[in-house]
Amino acid sequence: MTASSGVETMDIQRDYQPKLMWMPEKDRIHDSLLYQFMVRLSEQENTLFHDYNQLHHWSVEHSDAFWDEVWDFCGVRGNKQGPITLCPPQTPTPAKDTQWFPQATLNFAENLLSNWERHAAADALIFHCEGDPGRRQHLSWQQLYWQTSQFAAYLSSRGIKQGDVIAAYTPNLPQTIVAMLAATSLGAIWTSTSPDFGVDSVVERFGQTEPKLLICADGYFYNGKTHNSLDKVTAMLSQLPSVRDLVLIPYTQTVDELTAQSTGPKQSEPTPEGGETAYWPQILERFAPQPLTFTPVPFNHPLYILYSSGTTGQPKCIVHSTGGTLLNHLKEHQLHCNIKPGDRLFYFTTCGWMMWNWMVSGLASGAGLVLYEGSPFYPDGNVLWDMAAEESVTLFGTSAKYLEALEKQGYQPAKSHALPTLKTLCSTGSVLAPEQFDYVYRSIKSDLQLASISGGTDICGCFAIGNPLNPVYRGECQGRALGMDVRVFDEEGRSLFQQQGELVCCNSFPNQPVGFWNDPDGSRYQHAYWDAFPNVWHHGDFVTLSETGGLIFFGRSDAVLNPGGVRIGTAEIYRQVNPLPEVIDSIVIGQNWHNDVRVVLFVQLAEGHVLDDALKQTICRQIREHCSPRHVPAVILAVDDIPRTKSGKLVELAVRNVVHHQPVKNVGALANPQALEAFKNRPELQDHPK
Repeated sequence: MTASSGVETMDIQRDYQPKLMWMPEKDRIHDSLLYQFMVRLSEQENTLFHDYNQLHHWSVEHSDAFWDEVWDFCGVRGNKQGPITLCPPQTPTPAKDTQWFPQATLNFAENLLSNWERHAAADALIFHCEGDPGRRQHLSWQQLYWQTSQFAAYLSSRGIKQGDVIAAYTPNLPQTIVAMLAATSLGAIWTSTSPDFGVDSVVERFGQTEPKLLICADGYFYNGKTHNSLDKVTAMLSQLPSVRDLVLIPYTQTVDELTAQSTGPKQSEPTPEGGETAYWPQILERFAPQPLTFTPVPFNHPLYILYSSGTTGQPKCIVHSTGGTLLNHLKEHQLHCNIKPGDRLFYFTTCGWMMWNWMVSGLASGAGLVLYEGSPFYPDGNVLWDMAAEESVTLFGTSAKYLEALEKQGYQPAKSHALPTLKTLCSTGSVLAPEQFDYVYRSIKSDLQLASISGGTDICGCFAIGNPLNPVYRGECQGRALGMDVRVFDEEGRSLFQQQGELVCCNSFPNQPVGFWNDPDGSRYQHAYWDAFPNVWHHGDFVTLSETGGLIFFGRSDAVLNPGGVRIGTAEIYRQVNPLPEVIDSIVIGQNWHNDVRVVLFVQLAEGHVLDDALKQTICRQIREHCSPRHVPAVILAVDDIPRTKSGKLVELAVRNVVHHQPVKNVGALANPQALEAFKNRPELQDHPK
């Protein structure tokens, strides 16, 4: 162990030996876009690039040249003029305030629709809805282009222009993508949440960003039930005075059914004060298809406003740039994920998670998008794999929790589904445990690039990501993203190797946020990422850089346990507890206890099991043998449910606040806020005199 400021940090286990899970064949390597990029770069730089680590080093040392080459290699449509970067004067390492492509202009929608004429008849969007194969929809590239033009004409008729904010409160529908493309074709700013958010959560977000127009669906389907959204929309409109117009997408009902309700005694149709409510099908009837006119905007013009989870306070409104988002997504899709024209890209996501924004950018690489709306386990766990097989999905994106649940329930897609086209499986949202690597290669597909990726809403992209040249090792993200000087720091800002520490990025990159909405002096943005280490991006993940060049994640650093002054990543404990057949899920916190911190573990048990002394001993033995005695919880308690955000992330801080009798802000960000009740006033956690 190494000491820093009196706080010890666990070394990566001394007997750790990377276990090879997958190695790409030579033909696959040579066929990859990343290999082609390296060959092209070798010719231009007169330097032989022979492996990924060398390329990564060059991309960091010569980041201007790297991103310039990404622009050209990926075929960005726009006016790339002037310098690549503009750095503040007298700044030795201008990571925070560097401006990328300060004189360039482009349009986001134009780049996403750049393939429409070459592939006019091919499917651009394919939509599946839970429990009803008959609801499969598809839009060709030509239909996507023309519908975008029709909705753009409607937006223009309502006075929407460059810099206006358009908001969506919708399921993951094709219409949502069309609306985003139409808005950004005009230079408007897009923001969205999913319809499972409550009124207060939506108002906390859209109330800050003040959209002029709101798009919503009448409801959504989930887990075999129909959920109506209209009452919530009516309630939120009364608290969003900026909204002038409402666009309503009929999804669970038809237009006739909705208009019949609005003329009846209930008066159900929500309408903004002084504005209008327009139905999606009627808009397409009113406005004829016409060639799109794309509004060019500066590279750093706002494109998206994304929101932090908000479980510790009001959600941060993170503004992402047009050029930075596009350029980084092209890099991640083409170089790291090898997405090519004609591929089928699927990611299980809602419109309230950044992976929706990430997925939609796949259009710019010529990929067709496969959308799914509903529960991934309705009617059973085969539903997404049925879809993946039917639609010839090439990249399947999901969360670590989904893979864990599949394994727990005994699903083996490799035996039940033919998946010849599937090349890449991406997992994010939480740490992918080593056991899930075993499961993927045993039960899904053995010849597969398993990319455990990590970054976040903060950058609308990845710091750790896969690549088609390198092997996959058990429990590791394949490596650091190109162009990102990702390192691991101790608390004093010293670089670490094979030791646990803070994930940081020491250089500037184009997809850094423009800033936060309504943060005129930039102080909130500065505090969020730049205060911990001078002029270095501090991301808040607790990680190790392994001998293979990969990254091993141990959880969020603000949730790190600290018993006896030793920092322990929460994921280390989950890796041992969650695979147990008696356990469905778990969450661990550090409880302040007698001038120290003790580890408290909460477990959600499978049906038919109880938390008796035998099971507690099994859990403790598993943790002690595979981690260390310091990892063993002082208290283990059972709960009926484990609280998570709507994107599936554990909320250790919220549970810790409840245990310490502190308020939890913005519980509306949770998928199951009622679960917090089970953590309140537990007698086992009270300091009673003996």
